[in-house]
Amino acid sequence: MATIHIDYVGELRTDCVHLQSGTHINTDAPTDNQGRGEAFSPTDLVANALGTCIITTMAIHARRDGIDLTGSELDVTKVMTSQPPRKIDRIVIDLTLRANRDGSPFLPDEATRIRLEAIAHTCPVAISLHPDIDQAVSIRWEEAVTIG
Repeated sequence: MATIHIDYVGELRTDCVHLQSGTHINTDAPTDNQGRGEAFSPTDLVANALGTCIITTMAIHARRDGIDLTGSELDVTKVMTSQPPRKIDRIVIDLTLRANRDGSPFLPDEATRIRLEAIAHTCPVAISLHPDIDQAVSIRWEEAVTIG
């Protein structure tokens, strides 16, 4: 059974529906490739998939230790090749991790941080991408703010 249904709506745009949830995502070709850049491009979604997979996988493993990563942030930059063929050359992810335990700011010990950081580099999307795509992931831990 399909996971996603995609309608091409013209003008280099699509409407994508996640069938389980009914959530829609639209895509548009980027301005440097004949589009209007008014929505995520397909390659933007690849870069987004890497960032969201990293934080989601880390949060799954952190949760097992009673750690909540709510409030963490990622900035994702996608860099395309300058020469044909057009493809993703590099994905740069700047990740700021903030941890909470029982709703209070918490800074995990070094062993836990090292383990969670290793997970970032082995999430399903990271290991699915072609090895020619440079995945430059930097991780910084900051003290979290109190939730609530």
